[in-house]
Amino acid sequence: MAITTKTKLILSLLQPHHHTFSLFQTPTTFSFSLLPNRSLKFPLSFSFKSPPSPIRTFNADDDEDEEEEIDDEDDEEEEDIAADEYDEVVVSGEASDEDEVEVEELGRYDDGFKWQRVEKLCNEVREFGVGIIDVDELASVYDFRIDKFQRQAIQAFLRGSSVVVSAPTSSGKTLIAEAAAVATVARGRRLFYTTPLKALSNQKFREFRETFGDSNVGLLTGDSAVNKDAQVLIMTTEILRNMLYQSVGNVSSGSGLVNVDVIVLDEVHYLSDISRGTVWEEIVIYCPKAVQLICLSATVANPDELAGWIGQIHGGTELVTSSKRPVPLNWHFSLKNSLLPLLDDKGTQMNRKLSLNYLKLQAAEAKPYKDDWPRKRNSRKRGTRTSYDIDDRMLEQRSLSKNDINAIRRSQVPQIIDTLWHLQSRDMLPAVWFIFSRKGCDAAVQYVEDCKLLDECEASEVLLALKRFRIQYPDAVRETAVKGLLQGVAAHHAGCLPLWKAFIEELFQRGLVKVVFATETLAAGINMPARTAVISSLSKRSDTGRTLLTSNELLQMAGRAGRRGIDESGHVVLVQTPNEGAEECCKVLFSGLEPLVSQFTASYGMVLNLLGGGKALRRSNTSDEMKTSSGKTLDEARKLIEQSFGNYVSSSVMLAAKEELNRIEKEIQLLMSEITDEAIDRKSRKALSQRQYKEIAELQENLRAEKRIRAELRRQKETKRISALKPLLEESENLPFLCLQYRDSDGVQHSIPAVFLGKVDSLGALKLKNMIGSVDSFALNSADADSELNEDPVPSYHVALGSDNSWYLFTEKWIKTVYETGFPDVPLVQGDTRPREIMSDLLDKEDMKWDNLANSEHGGLWVTEGSLETWSWSLNVPGLSSFSENEEVLLKSQAYRDAAEQYKDQRSKVARLKKKISRTEGHKEYNKILDAVKFIEEKIKRMKTRSKRLTNRIEQIEPSGWKEFMQVSNVIRETRALDINTHVIYPLGETASAIRGENELWLAMVLRSKILAELKPAQLAAVCAGLVSEGIKVRPWKNNNYIYEPSATVVNIIGLLDEQRNALLTIQEKHGVTISCCLDSQFCGMVEAWASGLTWREIMMDCAMDDGDLARLLRRTIDLLAQIPNLPDIDPLLQKNARAACDVMDRPPISELAG
Repeated sequence: MAITTKTKLILSLLQPHHHTFSLFQTPTTFSFSLLPNRSLKFPLSFSFKSPPSPIRTFNADDDEDEEEEIDDEDDEEEEDIAADEYDEVVVSGEASDEDEVEVEELGRYDDGFKWQRVEKLCNEVREFGVGIIDVDELASVYDFRIDKFQRQAIQAFLRGSSVVVSAPTSSGKTLIAEAAAVATVARGRRLFYTTPLKALSNQKFREFRETFGDSNVGLLTGDSAVNKDAQVLIMTTEILRNMLYQSVGNVSSGSGLVNVDVIVLDEVHYLSDISRGTVWEEIVIYCPKAVQLICLSATVANPDELAGWIGQIHGGTELVTSSKRPVPLNWHFSLKNSLLPLLDDKGTQMNRKLSLNYLKLQAAEAKPYKDDWPRKRNSRKRGTRTSYDIDDRMLEQRSLSKNDINAIRRSQVPQIIDTLWHLQSRDMLPAVWFIFSRKGCDAAVQYVEDCKLLDECEASEVLLALKRFRIQYPDAVRETAVKGLLQGVAAHHAGCLPLWKAFIEELFQRGLVKVVFATETLAAGINMPARTAVISSLSKRSDTGRTLLTSNELLQMAGRAGRRGIDESGHVVLVQTPNEGAEECCKVLFSGLEPLVSQFTASYGMVLNLLGGGKALRRSNTSDEMKTSSGKTLDEARKLIEQSFGNYVSSSVMLAAKEELNRIEKEIQLLMSEITDEAIDRKSRKALSQRQYKEIAELQENLRAEKRIRAELRRQKETKRISALKPLLEESENLPFLCLQYRDSDGVQHSIPAVFLGKVDSLGALKLKNMIGSVDSFALNSADADSELNEDPVPSYHVALGSDNSWYLFTEKWIKTVYETGFPDVPLVQGDTRPREIMSDLLDKEDMKWDNLANSEHGGLWVTEGSLETWSWSLNVPGLSSFSENEEVLLKSQAYRDAAEQYKDQRSKVARLKKKISRTEGHKEYNKILDAVKFIEEKIKRMKTRSKRLTNRIEQIEPSGWKEFMQVSNVIRETRALDINTHVIYPLGETASAIRGENELWLAMVLRSKILAELKPAQLAAVCAGLVSEGIKVRPWKNNNYIYEPSATVVNIIGLLDEQRNALLTIQEKHGVTISCCLDSQFCGMVEAWASGLTWREIMMDCAMDDGDLARLLRRTIDLLAQIPNLPDIDPLLQKNARAACDVMDRPPISELAG
């Protein structure tokens, strides 16, 4: 009987796990798993396109069936982009001839493990020469047939070109870099592999060691330096940028680029990152042209611009793109009682059963919602089309009010356990569940920690792994997460220790964690692929409030779904939220990819290393003259700066965008002239007889007058309403229920039931009071000065807790009504605290990130999320349908009722006058003129939207690099760090040019200060922590609100440094530089305690910081301390103390463990 490919692979597993061979100097142990390979059933085909030099482009999807292209020509542009990224929502399971080819080709891969095939290739190259290296030889390293886009990229690399690869997340871009590393190692040369994250660098370090052996792979991350002379060196991008500062385009022994043939820039789409994007641009600009660049990017809108830019400044570059995933995705939408397909059969529009009308119809019929997936699958097999035509008439006849829309969405929000049940019952686990807050992730774990997702065997494996981890790292165990972990659920976010996160990642990869609740940072390249990605919300909180996800962010997270070689298809589940439904999800999904945008900005390190040459210069023993460096001249530096990606894009794109913007603005001006009152009057005179015109003109004038009266009565009604509300909101024995009401930016009206807490001024929430008093956004405007009423009530801010467990901050403007009933403000138990005081304390614990919902002249309406502690309170707030009109206390105010009645009468008067105008003889012709005006107004609105998009695009690509460079240069000159004209570099500039940090000049000023020399190691560490604590926050919860205070010596030093900081900030402000100068003593005591030898358990007891935040602060501090002994012109005693502090602090559970 013939031996099958599967049998051969099983037999290969019987070979020993431990191996030593000539290529690698140290024996290595490898772990493996045998998994079926199903990823080759969806082959990619492509053709070649050769645009003018220096860039060649290959699209791995160009040879798709011509019939499909013809059929899709009439589709909308915005529908194509999302379909290109994730098409074929439901994949046919029919076999093809490709499967037979796959099995035949797999028969070639019986040569053991990958490391053995790499060794074999290297031996053959040594024997027969580098000429034998081709794409087939490199492809033979893998035990599966590589994709065509991977083959094209490898071929471009072997031709000697630099390569830009743009392909979906998890499509296998790393294979291209790995193949390049195999070829480079076989040639006896070196390859640098860069990543944006230290965690990702550590992961790649482990993966490459499994392929090339310990002795051939090294790691540089700032914290760690392992085997830095290895042939394959993994590093963070900032490390490589600092190496290139020493050469700026020239391969030299001092640059660290000796024998380096290839540099891989992984996650190159980080070029658009606001805070770090400059680093990627600098690497491309400074990189010697003899070095090949391999740039790996997720799918973006403008990969051609990126490849064109690299080709222009670095040399021949080829672009390889692919929009197809090796594992296709199915998109789903989770409702309260069901999990439905998000898209229709074609994958180009929303599933109609997710429309608001359909959901309203289902609710009205009160029938259980039955999932129709099996029927849909069967109908597809029979060749029939799934249709919802039977409901079309009903759906068209039902128009929903704003309140209906709001109520439907809220009623369809599922609980986490509801969605989890669907995932488990449909075999869609394991899943990565994205929640955009640490609290949300931890709360989700607690919510489902009683759901058993593991069988007994798996649970025992987790328990054993946990015991081993506890023995090795006892302080790193997250005790609050253990219960959930033993059930198969875990949280993964920046508040966890890196060691614990690595442990969770390992268990997840082994299939011992079924659901990981994670923040979006998990989507950034970390190897945790799952069968399903759940995205809990379409919006997330940012510094500017709550913002919708971009299509790039959505697709990046969705890319975690679908494990190559394991899953035939992946799943993405989007979840209904109170404010976002399937319509918004499809809008983002089909909105199109965002382009890469240059974030190039100048820094002190950049200016000093370019103009000063980056060399340490000291006073000569025979002369007091300062030595002049070999830095760039200003003209040479300007040429480098003007090579930025932004300038490249602006040279072509901006010109076209500005021309279109000018055309649109001219057309808008022309159209505006056609809808003025004069233009309408002129057209009316022409279309109507004199009698008809006179009649309508008089009535229109009367209508305008009545509308002015209506507006004044509406204002008076609002004034009376606020006046009536004020006494109702005074503190009483009850916390009354009320209804808040507002319209969002789309005009949708929202009504929110809530329990009133009190007036902000009368509460004990100091944080909230301080925020309202200090932030301009909360400023209250007085009433209209021209009002006939001289004593308009002054609005004030109040707080309420909504039924959706959100805090609302509002003025009387946003209260629709107040009800008679509420929570009694009396202690539940005698001697206990009153509810108002309890809730006030809970409010003061929040992070105070308030999102603005609406604004008016009477103040705004703001919202922030509640917590687990407020959840039980919010559950007891009744729905609005529970109240009757008789319970509305506001209606008992006679003054308000009179004002409301007058306003109602005036509205009726205006309506009657409109009806009278509609009955006039010339109204038909006059109405045509008004319809034409409305049409023009809609056209203007569309053109303004287009104009706004173009303006935003122009602002994004507007280059400002050289101006910022000169502004930074002026600060450097004034602080006597460098003379930019003579290139004389002073000791301050020497030190600053060698530092890695946010503000190198400020760090150099501090470290050169004589007052630090006498500090003890622990005190020095505390001061250094104050320089790098930006972004670290206090996160108190329950009774955990303690932070160690710094010693008096540290406080005094921080006070002295603050004067120096203010002086630098003054100089920066003078020259228009906004680089931050961090100095914060808040967390210095924590670092001082750790550097003094306190254990992790002692320091974290009742601590108001998350484990991960403190670990990140300690790592930053260690990184700065580790630099001090290597900085030029630093006091030797300070260097000694820094080394001692670094040695004491670098211990578990925060020590950097690379391997």
